[in-house]
Amino acid sequence: MKKTFFVLILAILIAGAGWYWWSSSHKGEDQNAQSAGGMPPQSVAVLDLTTETITYSHQLPGRISPFRQSQVRPQVDGIITERLFEEGADVEKGQQLYQIDDARYEAALNSAKADLKSAKANVKTVEARTKRYEELVKIDAVSKQEYDDAKAQFDQAKAAIAVAQAAVDLAKVNLDYTKVYAPISGRISRSFVTEGTLVTANQSQNLATITQLDPVYIDIQQSGSEAMSLRSRMMGKDTVSVELVLDEKTGKAYPHEGTLKFSEVTVDETTGSIALRALMPNPEGILLPGLFVRADLNLGEAEVVLVPQRATTRTPDGNLTVWTVDADNKAQQRSIEVERAYKDNWVVSSGLKAGDSVIVEGYQKVSAGAAVSPTPWKKNNKSEDTPQSNSTGAKE
Repeated sequence: MKKTFFVLILAILIAGAGWYWWSSSHKGEDQNAQSAGGMPPQSVAVLDLTTETITYSHQLPGRISPFRQSQVRPQVDGIITERLFEEGADVEKGQQLYQIDDARYEAALNSAKADLKSAKANVKTVEARTKRYEELVKIDAVSKQEYDDAKAQFDQAKAAIAVAQAAVDLAKVNLDYTKVYAPISGRISRSFVTEGTLVTANQSQNLATITQLDPVYIDIQQSGSEAMSLRSRMMGKDTVSVELVLDEKTGKAYPHEGTLKFSEVTVDETTGSIALRALMPNPEGILLPGLFVRADLNLGEAEVVLVPQRATTRTPDGNLTVWTVDADNKAQQRSIEVERAYKDNWVVSSGLKAGDSVIVEGYQKVSAGAAVSPTPWKKNNKSEDTPQSNSTGAKE
């Protein structure tokens, strides 16, 4: 009985000594592990940067203005007797629009024609007398002074014909002005006068307005601070294509493409902006003067390095930073400079290059020089491919 008891006690002591030895050895390993590196490496998702080809598109607000617009005005005084067009219709250049009472202008023309006829008859009479005097002066039948007077009367008669002819021409012009024609082709507005209205050649109110709607101009304003970047990308390009977004809420695009035609060379002192003008086809007449649109200027393709916006943070002074993983799998913070937004990415101008590994997820739990366990970042196509609204962004 006592022998069994001592054997049991001995077994317990041996087991306790073994457990103590095992726990001591593992505790030493844990201490060694802690002294060697602390906690296990933090798992992070990284993206290996590569160069990508994107199409730069500068989006700016614009307003539609007509390619041509003409105010129809009277050129003679009189009463409107007839309107010869349908309001809001398309009219052709040279089409008669109004008729002004032409009775007195026709009478003036007839009077001028009569004066011209009289002047022509008079010049024939004076010419015959001058020729007779020319023969008589040779035989001294008339004095030299009488001949000179007859010759002067002949010259005056010829001048009177020229004056009478000018009066006829003027009367014809005034008579033709009683018919008011369309100076350009386009869509005519409502009539601002009715039959029976007295109009004058120098009145301030126009009779109607004709607007040419195909093509139309897109007047665009570019802030002066961004003008340098825009102009540098436009340099050397024969044409810059322009696309329109008609509705920003739905993203509805205009089906035709225009071209940039004009750019101011000075900055407006009051607005701090530069005026640009694009020419846009409008065969269906969808674009109406005064309509606000968003214009996308296609500035060509470029090879760039993109970094996801979600991988960046801003310091209190406004600088952008990212966390990268070096060759030893250690996290390093790096400041970067960006040019603009592209969808949900930044276009990097300095601070990163192709081949760098950027931490996209998990950088909140790392510190400078800390060991990390990187795994490839998997992009969520639904959320990451959604373009962000940015007036200066690039477009793929």
